[in-house]
Amino acid sequence: MIEGGPALATEAINAAIAHAHARGGGEVVLPAGRHLSFSIRLLSGVTLRLEEGCVLEAADPALHGGAYDPAEPNPHDLWQDFGHSHWRNSLIWGEDLEDVAILGPGRIDGAGLTREGPGSRWSRQSGEFPLSMAGLSAEAMAELSPAIEAMVGLGNKAIALKRVKRARIEGLTIFRGGHFAVLASGCEDLVLRDLIIDTNRDGLDIDACRDVLVSGCRVNTPNDDAIVLKSSLALGEPIATERVTIERCEVSGFDLGTMLDGTFGRTQQRAPDQDRVTGRIKLGTESNGGFRDIVVRDCRFTRSRGLALEVVDGGTMENVMVERLVMQEVTTAPIFLRVGDRRRGPEGTPVGAMRNIVLREITATDILPDYAATIAGLPDAPIANVTLSNIRLSYRGGGLAGWAERPGDLPEAYPEPSMFGPSPAHGLWARHVDGLKIEKLSIETETPDRRPERLFENVRQTEAS
Repeated sequence: MIEGGPALATEAINAAIAHAHARGGGEVVLPAGRHLSFSIRLLSGVTLRLEEGCVLEAADPALHGGAYDPAEPNPHDLWQDFGHSHWRNSLIWGEDLEDVAILGPGRIDGAGLTREGPGSRWSRQSGEFPLSMAGLSAEAMAELSPAIEAMVGLGNKAIALKRVKRARIEGLTIFRGGHFAVLASGCEDLVLRDLIIDTNRDGLDIDACRDVLVSGCRVNTPNDDAIVLKSSLALGEPIATERVTIERCEVSGFDLGTMLDGTFGRTQQRAPDQDRVTGRIKLGTESNGGFRDIVVRDCRFTRSRGLALEVVDGGTMENVMVERLVMQEVTTAPIFLRVGDRRRGPEGTPVGAMRNIVLREITATDILPDYAATIAGLPDAPIANVTLSNIRLSYRGGGLAGWAERPGDLPEAYPEPSMFGPSPAHGLWARHVDGLKIEKLSIETETPDRRPERLFENVRQTEAS
């Protein structure tokens, strides 16, 4: 058991983990109290338990005379943002491990973590949106070098796991988790259960993983995605994210910290990308390795963007089942399926594909009128075999007739419902879909909307009612 106090606990925690590992595995317990730390290095066979009343606080290099482990070199970091490409610059990290766990009921407070890095989509200091590092010239990379160097010693993730087999993260609370509260890359047999996360950027990022269960988690992320699956090239090769179940989770976009304190604040209106607050479940954008056999069920969205399935960097998304969702205060499209042609990846990266998607028993109410549920493939890469069954969508209404103008495809744009401008239909807009089956779709508006309810363009329907 580690004693708490105002002094740095980094060395004591790491020594206890090393001792437990050397004995063949065991449990390291952090008791009630405040434990201030820089990088904690997990080892195989070790469980780190935070007891009731424990706060593991991420130290601040500017205040506490230390540094996080440096971001390791990654020759493949051109194809995804800085945060996805590095793991060791975290409060807790583990690499090439087996049989590890991080358990509550204590709390992680990422007070000393940053929430951005070079090439991220937005910057805390400037509020602007830097370019991704993908595809930058040598000259541009040289200009970015000072920003990368500025990250030395900083931590930007609460928990990062890389190529870990049989890991559990359960029963924790994470407040202010940095760029990611949890980043898992290339992991197998991963369980994320009963987590409470209220954070300033992404909540749970699951990248190139297989056999994953996310269950009973509450994730509040006004500025970014709450639970997001990715299949990037951060590990140097395309690896599918597959056999993932997300169940009984709640996601939201309340003001930072107000889910934890129970006030559920609604002051913040927009995320840093200037769309409304985020807080959703998403598959994509990084899709190089593809997605296969994904189930999302029995989840609730509140004051957040809707469900998003996105393939824009190559790869194939197939066999996705989404059922029994309830959404309230939907801040963009309640459903957004997109195949795009960003192709962020090495030369020769193909256009991706999306097929065999089933969405059923979904109720969404109080939806802002700007963006309809959208299913948008490309003329040469249509989305194939989509089923909408028992869907009820209730919009605020009030859309303008001028919004019915049909926008272009914008294949290279970053995928958000707002990429097209206001939708030309107020309920469901589908374009470039090869096989759309609709069974019991109800669309209503609280006030009249002058756009058509549905608009289909280059859509082959297999059944409708």
